[in-house]
Amino acid sequence: MARIDIVMPQMGESIAEGTLSRWLKKPGDAVKRDEAIFEISTDKVDAEIPSPAAGILVEIIVAEGVTVPVQAIVARLETDVNAAVGAADAPAALPSAGATPALLEEPTIAHVAAAPVVSAAPIPPLPPRPPEPAVAGNSYEDRLRTRSSPLVRKIAAEHGVEIAGINGSGIAGRVTKRDIIAHLESGPAAALPVVEMQPLAAPIPAPEPALVPAVLPYSISMPVAEVSHESQSAQIWPGDVVEPFTKIRRLTSDHMAQARRVAAHVTSFFEIDLTRVARIRAGMRKDFEEQNGQKLTFLPFIVQAVITQLKRHPMMNAAVNGQELILRKQYNIGIAVALDPTGLIVPVVKRADDLSLGGLTKSINDLARRARSKSLKPDEVTQATFTITNPGVFGSLMGTPIIPVGTTAILGLGAIEKRPKVITGPDGEDTIAIRTCAYFSISFDHKVVDGADADRFMADLKRSLETLPEPGV
Repeated sequence: MARIDIVMPQMGESIAEGTLSRWLKKPGDAVKRDEAIFEISTDKVDAEIPSPAAGILVEIIVAEGVTVPVQAIVARLETDVNAAVGAADAPAALPSAGATPALLEEPTIAHVAAAPVVSAAPIPPLPPRPPEPAVAGNSYEDRLRTRSSPLVRKIAAEHGVEIAGINGSGIAGRVTKRDIIAHLESGPAAALPVVEMQPLAAPIPAPEPALVPAVLPYSISMPVAEVSHESQSAQIWPGDVVEPFTKIRRLTSDHMAQARRVAAHVTSFFEIDLTRVARIRAGMRKDFEEQNGQKLTFLPFIVQAVITQLKRHPMMNAAVNGQELILRKQYNIGIAVALDPTGLIVPVVKRADDLSLGGLTKSINDLARRARSKSLKPDEVTQATFTITNPGVFGSLMGTPIIPVGTTAILGLGAIEKRPKVITGPDGEDTIAIRTCAYFSISFDHKVVDGADADRFMADLKRSLETLPEPGV
């Protein structure tokens, strides 16, 4: 009898939990190795999770709609088909979508064993542990016990805050980064004494303001009330249709709000003449598509030019770590993909500098296709060092995209269209010509990237695209 635990996978470096959105198999179903058995949603990806082995699904532990930590057991698989007969007939008690999983209420297992479970007997709960300080280790039990992530505990330690004294808004009362930042912002105001004014009394001097750090580890560029969807409210009028946020919309909202808070956003615009790129693309398009079986668009040309300039301007391919700047030597390009009916995901082309024009085309098209079919792997939506978004495919002329957390810049591509432009000929005479142009925008984190550096990057990108050499030259 070889029973295997199926766990909630780690869907990104900073992801601590995931929501099981839909079961694709039911108890008693036979599954093949790598066959999709359930769907999950996190703030990084909405994906189907494959089975780790072939066998019979004998037990479902987590119901649809329930959010659990990574590495939590969600189901069990029996690889011995004979032993599985009858085991799958017993109904499994599933927690309701609105209930808190017992795993969150009383953590009994710190980690899921890597080896298959030999016995089906229930594992007795561990004795309760005494309370520990807020700043503890990074194990799963520690995270549950302190109701916070390592990032929150680090912020708390730097500011001398007791996490136990903060009301958390996360699952099982966990304190989130938004909670502790709001606590830090409200702390000095809450500490001011309330003084009742008496008539004919001598003026009472105002209390001195409490000292706070000049720069918090995570700067706030907007009031929390303006960026948190949880605190927003609007009056509902007769005839309105009220729809709750979908899982991906709620997670996207949280991620975008966080991105606005941690980066000092500035956006610069350049108009780039893509006539030369269009001519080169038209000349090689037929042979390229016959050889590669892929449609050749403008995007691979732009990605190649971007990578060349990222190597010349390393600040644009960097990440912030507290008071340090990490200059990335990998060139992992995130490509934003719009999902139907709504939603957005950013799959990542890893080590894009190692790929040819054909390789980039295949990789971009493959990631986009699998993003829309919810078949991306966890590591395909992480570790981006620079991002490109292309709202121009919908007709948008320009925009100010939000910088993804963990990077310092994002490039926005406007609609590519023909425009009349003034061109100076070899003889010095000005003429009006029809040119293929687009507006490019670069949003960058002004905490670490100066405007001059961002504009130099864009000027060099403009020059490289407008003087692109012919193939083979």
